[in-house]
Amino acid sequence: MRAARRPSVALAGVLVLAGCTSFSQSVEVAAPPDPATTAPEPPEDERFACPAERAEPDPDRPVIALDFRLEDDRSTVTGTEAVAFTPDLPVRELVFRLIPNSPDSAPNGNRLVVDDVRGTDVAGGRYEDAGAADPGGLYVVELADELDAGETTEVELDFTLSLGSRGFDRVGTDEGLAWWASGAPLLAWEPGVGWAQDPFVDLGGETANSPVADTTITVSAPEDLTVMMTGRQEEPSQPQGGRRTWTSHEPVARDVAVAAGAFGTAQGETPGGVRVRAGTLPGSDVEPAALLEATTDAIAELERFLGPFPYETLTVPLLPDYGGGIEYPSLILQATPSRQVLVHEVAHMWFYGMVGNSQFRDPWLDEAFASWAESVADRGQDLVDEDAITLDGPVGGSMTDYDGTREYFTLVYDKGGAALLAAREAAGAEAFDEAIRCYVDATAWSIATPEDLGRALADLPAAVAVLNRAQALGKDDILR
Repeated sequence: MRAARRPSVALAGVLVLAGCTSFSQSVEVAAPPDPATTAPEPPEDERFACPAERAEPDPDRPVIALDFRLEDDRSTVTGTEAVAFTPDLPVRELVFRLIPNSPDSAPNGNRLVVDDVRGTDVAGGRYEDAGAADPGGLYVVELADELDAGETTEVELDFTLSLGSRGFDRVGTDEGLAWWASGAPLLAWEPGVGWAQDPFVDLGGETANSPVADTTITVSAPEDLTVMMTGRQEEPSQPQGGRRTWTSHEPVARDVAVAAGAFGTAQGETPGGVRVRAGTLPGSDVEPAALLEATTDAIAELERFLGPFPYETLTVPLLPDYGGGIEYPSLILQATPSRQVLVHEVAHMWFYGMVGNSQFRDPWLDEAFASWAESVADRGQDLVDEDAITLDGPVGGSMTDYDGTREYFTLVYDKGGAALLAAREAAGAEAFDEAIRCYVDATAWSIATPEDLGRALADLPAAVAVLNRAQALGKDDILR
């Protein structure tokens, strides 16, 4: 989950409290890195070529249709997920990740169960534990025969999602409100690698790895609720039988999120043409128009050094002040009225949403970059403690390399953000930002790796040296 831990910045003039979690930095410190130390020059054939244009999504990416029904009890969601999947490697099965069953979510009363699976090529289905709660963290769809690379199979899964949380979580329910993110089986495919079957961990963070997909969402909800969700939304249907149907489409969604409540909304458009929709609940200290203005401002600040916003739309429902925020493609579940949290989550539209990563293997590639981007966007706010670069421990570890949530946040968010700021200073802000834009454009809509970043920074050896010393890139010479 995405948590703000440093002092908050007021959102659109509204005085707010600090973010949800505070972690003391009581770990050992090491000697600070010397930015003047440089990495070896890379071989000529491994030099990075900056693309003329941003990469396009894979035309053979999955096509997914999600049909959700929020039941009248407002704590149960039933649904069907239809997937058309074309692998780039031979497969004998399809693997889906059941995020609500994770160790940090299931204890809150959340549960995702697959009720049925069908398809011409389907031979059966089974759960695998993967360190998650009953019935398990993975659902494996067995195929009757091997599916060759380039062949397409279509499967449908019926599922039931129980919403138990009444606080900061990916899924939950509260008085007059329901929300669910990663609330359906999540296709766990890494193109060119295979199925991501990494174990769940008992930390406040993600372990998912999913490709972008051409995704359509349909939500049936009680007629008194306003639905806000991933993608470009259509106007809802007329009430029928006490319910309304809402639909949206997002052509490049790694995952989706939905919030249903008595939201008042405001809509607008950025100068670059991004359609923004903001929603707040009755009694909120923040008006929809103020949240809309803060969101469009955040997009503009980040576009200044990261390039064009990745999506056609951005939707921001403001939940009660549980503290923090969680990003999803073209949607942010904002759970505290803080500009700092908002900018962090908007930055994730570039880092995780567009430039994907294995959140289990390389969590720093989205979290450290979001911390870095929020600090660059809000210059002079000291959002990242630059002394955190001296902390002992790896920035670039996997989720099993951190001893608890506090150490994970301290090293990945804080030390990672500080290392990127130091790398930017060592290389020069203009050159560093240009290299990061090249990295963003070259790896757009893919699953990026530290090697991709190392190649993008190859002509900035001082920056590479800083990141290597922070144990971010993970080897003395990332370019080998």
